[in-house]
Amino acid sequence: MYDLLLKGGALLDPASGVNQQLDVAIAGSRIQAIAADIAPSEAARVISVKGCYVTPGLIDLHTHVYDGITQNGVDPDIAGVYAGVCTVVDAGSGGSHTIGGMARYVIPKAKTRVLALVHIARTGLAFTPELFSRQDIDVPATIAAIQANKPHVLGVKIRLVGPGVRDMGAEAVRLAKQATRETGTRLMVHIGDPDSFVSPDTTRQMLKLVERGDIVTHFFTGNTANILDANGRVYPEVREALEAGVTLDAAQGRFNFSFDAARRIIDQGYRPHCISTDLTIPGRHTLVGSLTEVMSRFLALGFTLEEVVRMTTVNSARAIDMESTLGTLALGREADISVLKLVDGDFLYHDNKGATLRGNRGVVPLLTVRAGAPMPLDYGPRAGGWLPEAP
Repeated sequence: MYDLLLKGGALLDPASGVNQQLDVAIAGSRIQAIAADIAPSEAARVISVKGCYVTPGLIDLHTHVYDGITQNGVDPDIAGVYAGVCTVVDAGSGGSHTIGGMARYVIPKAKTRVLALVHIARTGLAFTPELFSRQDIDVPATIAAIQANKPHVLGVKIRLVGPGVRDMGAEAVRLAKQATRETGTRLMVHIGDPDSFVSPDTTRQMLKLVERGDIVTHFFTGNTANILDANGRVYPEVREALEAGVTLDAAQGRFNFSFDAARRIIDQGYRPHCISTDLTIPGRHTLVGSLTEVMSRFLALGFTLEEVVRMTTVNSARAIDMESTLGTLALGREADISVLKLVDGDFLYHDNKGATLRGNRGVVPLLTVRAGAPMPLDYGPRAGGWLPEAP
């Protein structure tokens, strides 16, 4: 006897190549059957998901969920299970002096799986800009914080913004890499400086320093020190980083997404591995919305539904070395499942440069199953709930 049966949906799992109507049965916290037309009598509870897509639990690779500690931290469940997302990664809200509170106070109360990166700045994002000088970086303390907070902390985050990075240049990245190498973890690098402190050359130098497993986030930023030269050509160092095994993440955010930059980069044959939100409290109610809204934005940019699901499931799991447990639906795996609906309409998207983009399809969450337990959804960040903004 199964505890829960998701019946009548189209299972879309890019990791396994499955895209067909299949039912999913769950017992306890695990997937016990995936098959066509499982009898409802075999389950204690049946939820009809007819007309919906059943996908592996969505992963938001770049969020800020240090709720109650940093000014813009979102409740992790508002970013997560109440929004159709099973796993969120906090991208550097806490530094070596503050990350302990994430493991002690935020992660234990969340229904969402919460993972984190520790900021190379000692105080994280308690205030910004977080790096004013070399004194704001404590490499030994960063190493100790990673070791003390495993398995929740996955590595280090650095933002290439502000006066400290302007003065230190690529040395700031070298210090962050020292911490990741000594702990066997990864580095996530934010590119794009809205205040134009940082030289474009810093990004080029950074791209020579990142290694397999590292993540470059805000891939479509149009701000200073992005990945485009003065003629709009992608730096050759990007190709070298790709060949080295670096992950490219197109986090949305309030300040780091340009449709013009996206088109230029895509037209030159570069596409991100992952898409994420960079979700904050103000971002949720302005440009970002939710992970499903960011997925809708990528549909408007010309990506397919299978591509955007891939970039929010198996690719994101691979980016954090968790593809053995996350990112696909398989027998015996923990039942982290997102149920999504594709809605036709007329939707308007904005970037942080004032440009707009029209789309005709919106992805909305219908149900989250986290470790076998169905979760109620929030109303959504927009006046119309989860649907993107209408023109």
